[in-house]
Amino acid sequence: MSAPNDIAMKNEDVLRVELEVFRREHRDLDAAIEALAEKGTADQLTIRRLKKQKLRLKDKIAQIEDRLLPDIIA
Repeated sequence: MSAPNDIAMKNEDVLRVELEVFRREHRDLDAAIEALAEKGTADQLTIRRLKKQKLRLKDKIAQIEDRLLPDIIA
């Protein structure tokens, strides 16, 4: 059996809600990284961790988008 958060097992409505939440989190992380970089007060390790978290969210967003919008061969 797969994990309960397996994308293949979720219905379309749940995926759309999760997609919006992940997109919002991605934007928030982007703003946080930009703010920290502008202030110059954050250490590089913190910024690197936030960027990795942002990349993980980007991967989740791509997986959900692929699930919701399957490839159509014309």
